[in-house]
Amino acid sequence: MGSLLATRLGFRFLDTGAMYRAFTWLLLERGIGPRDQEAIASVARQLRMTISTTADAQSRIEVDGIEVTAFLVRPEVEANVSDVSRLPIVRATMVEIQREEARRGEIVVAGRDIGTVVLPAADLKVYLDASREERARRRWEQARLRGETISIENVLRELERRDAIDSGRELSPLRPAEDARILHTDGLSLEQVVERILALAE
Repeated sequence: MGSLLATRLGFRFLDTGAMYRAFTWLLLERGIGPRDQEAIASVARQLRMTISTTADAQSRIEVDGIEVTAFLVRPEVEANVSDVSRLPIVRATMVEIQREEARRGEIVVAGRDIGTVVLPAADLKVYLDASREERARRRWEQARLRGETISIENVLRELERRDAIDSGRELSPLRPAEDARILHTDGLSLEQVVERILALAE
């Protein structure tokens, strides 16, 4: 959705969730679990992450010179990303990179703490809301299109687990900014959501 919105606006797109997934992938590649905070901190301090926008406004991420975008939907990344992303050293590292990207201007940024923590002075903040059942259905459909075999019940359980972690963490909990426009998306197509956000932007 964010990439389509960025395309319509002629802006760059930054998917901050992909950044956390990229970092999680790097840890797993190095055999580092989400509870090994000393090792995670060491990796974070030395991290070299490069973000670019493709011709179709997707976020392209390189970590230590490796293009990792295709690896970010792996089940093991999905299973560990919330535990990794709630660590203070990880969030501090990612937020610094995200703010640097935003300073370049004309960008759509998607993520769970953008309006509250990363960019509290953003020109427009939109909080997209949907029922867990609808979100699970969308994730299941995306997995199916990638050729993955997974039940919608498992998708829903994983979504509920991640929501509990992200909403309950002390640092940057999942919640809308006080001045965010809340958009309920159940029953809306992707194009309809984009059109409503464009109307807010105008």
